[in-house]
Amino acid sequence: MELISLSDGDNSFRVRVLGRRSPGVPHLHDQLDAEVVVTSSFVSGRLTMSLFHSDLEDWSRALDLLAAGQDICWRDDDHSPEIRIQPCNEEHETAAVRVEDLGSSCVSVFLPMTLDEGWIDEQRKLLGLVRKEWPSEVLQPAPGVYEWRR
Repeated sequence: MELISLSDGDNSFRVRVLGRRSPGVPHLHDQLDAEVVVTSSFVSGRLTMSLFHSDLEDWSRALDLLAAGQDICWRDDDHSPEIRIQPCNEEHETAAVRVEDLGSSCVSVFLPMTLDEGWIDEQRKLLGLVRKEWPSEVLQPAPGVYEWRR
């Protein structure tokens, strides 16, 4: 299931959620396996990543910033690809996505994209579908303590 899907026909950027990391294991149950997929006429690539429900909350806030015309950086940590999105890149006069995998491959990809109006709303719909498919089912009332939501 796609969490992010941006494409203009020539360039595309997607984050696909593949499923729960370890269903039924409380401390890993809510962790989601995912992959970043980048495709253009010049380069294609795929990176694995993990998502927590806090990452989905961060993505929701990032969408609000994009809707306000601000650039965002999502997943800026040492263990995940860094994803930067500009709603309007001045040089290309289009939206643009930069994916950097500094922690592993040291590869960076920049994709300018002419996106249709309403693209942010489409991303919000995808986020809603992911949240519906994989809701948080585990609570952590104390460090190292996990219990099922009732």
